[in-house]
Amino acid sequence: MSDPTRATEARPAAPVVPKRAWQALVVLLLGMCIALLDTTIVNVALPTIRQTLGASESTLSWIISGYALAFGLALIPAGRLGDRIGHKWVFFTGIALFTAASAACGFAANDTQLVIARVVQGLAGGIFVPAVTAYIQLLFPGQVRGKAFAIMGAVIGVSSALGPIIGGLIIQAFGEENGWRGVFFVNLPIGIVTLVAAAMLLPKKNEADVQRSGGIDWVGLVLVSGAFVALLVPLIQGEDEGWPLWTFLTIAGGVVLLALFGLWEVFYTRRGRSPLVPPSLFTHPAFTGGVILALVYFAAFTSIFFTISLLWQSGLAHTALESGAVSIPFAIGSIVSSSQSNRLSQKLGRNVLTLGTALVSIGLIWLWLVLLLTPASDLTNWELIAPLFIAGVGNGFFIAPNAQFIVATVSRQDAGAASGVISAVQRIGSAVGIAIIGSVLFGSLVISGPSQDAVATGFSHAAASAMMVSAIFAVAAFLLVFTLPKRVATWGGKPDGATGGKPGADAAGGRPEGAAPAAGAHAGAPGA
Repeated sequence: MSDPTRATEARPAAPVVPKRAWQALVVLLLGMCIALLDTTIVNVALPTIRQTLGASESTLSWIISGYALAFGLALIPAGRLGDRIGHKWVFFTGIALFTAASAACGFAANDTQLVIARVVQGLAGGIFVPAVTAYIQLLFPGQVRGKAFAIMGAVIGVSSALGPIIGGLIIQAFGEENGWRGVFFVNLPIGIVTLVAAAMLLPKKNEADVQRSGGIDWVGLVLVSGAFVALLVPLIQGEDEGWPLWTFLTIAGGVVLLALFGLWEVFYTRRGRSPLVPPSLFTHPAFTGGVILALVYFAAFTSIFFTISLLWQSGLAHTALESGAVSIPFAIGSIVSSSQSNRLSQKLGRNVLTLGTALVSIGLIWLWLVLLLTPASDLTNWELIAPLFIAGVGNGFFIAPNAQFIVATVSRQDAGAASGVISAVQRIGSAVGIAIIGSVLFGSLVISGPSQDAVATGFSHAAASAMMVSAIFAVAAFLLVFTLPKRVATWGGKPDGATGGKPGADAAGGRPEGAAPAAGAHAGAPGA
């Protein structure tokens, strides 16, 4: 008979984490909170920005897309810079720039100033967010690290979910004329507190943890940045300007730049340097499919509340607070299901992603049918509760585990680079989605008269067209899930579920470049 006392003694003691590490985590999550809050809080401010600044339709798309694109493009180089010089002052610099850019957004005198400030704000977010995931890798060992990432995921989910409500409350309190400015000013006290706390509590760089080899692939960064800007500018501006010749030439130029970027990365790798995106990643067909999945999924769901906010306020003449309240069912569904996604991914493997994308597809198709078939005069938030809740539940099932399964398609030594690429693609997908959906929404907007009924009907029809495109993206994401492995491999090489381990635990085999697998999974929380 076995001795239970002896078994207990043989069990390894849980690692002791210093109190200062948990204090540092609070600081890091304050930064993560404002970065994710700003992805959703601005949606409800778009109609009032349009009204008070006289902003064009394309400007509204730029306010969201510019932020997401700059955020995504900054992630990988910022993570590598932190690896080389230490993450503390990279985090500090990013927060300082984000806080200053938030003030610039709030004080913007016209739409051009606002778009520029939003792009800088997104760039700053992309600078400091990789430090959050890198520090969690450095400060927390083994199982405790999983707990830290779970806390980070909860913070991301709550901040993203509360964004529209907080934005609506601020605009309601300060009025439509200046309330949208408060949506940006709310970042200032949080940013200042985070700066002071970061200087005091974040550990300085440890020479053993700093990677000296390799540099930043600046040519690759310029090429890929130029490519996505060339693709997004005509998608956002084209409808506003009637699709002149330059829009098609610019799109063609973006495709050429993407091809040049691929050739450069191969050349750079053959010289023995560390490329921005290792070409070897795309020798795995499943990884390529997973990257497309990440781009398509984030294009689908990020645009939902862009469409609904404009319909609810500009079309149906509701307040910003009422517009924010519409998102509550989606937020509740996301928070509830994301708390169970880790457990379900152990039991169901890839099927948790299949379930998630299926529910999102059902929810968005349902939303499209509601907008298409319900007269604008009869449309209330009650008609949207069920489809938004279903889509929210699906989103929660997908967001947390998706990057773990994509990372599992590559070898262990490439897991860090793969995770950084996935995080960047998620943000770029958000930018592309808003660009396309915005173009469809405003391109199909026809208002047949000056009456409120005519405005409501025009916006309702345009929102239905935009939601149909979001639903098509969601269905495409559902089909792409089947390119991923059925199970996530652990260090021992056995699929999760066979070992009982957490999916993707420590899959990167060390600290990744800019984002850990678990971090990549959470980096695209609702609206991120």
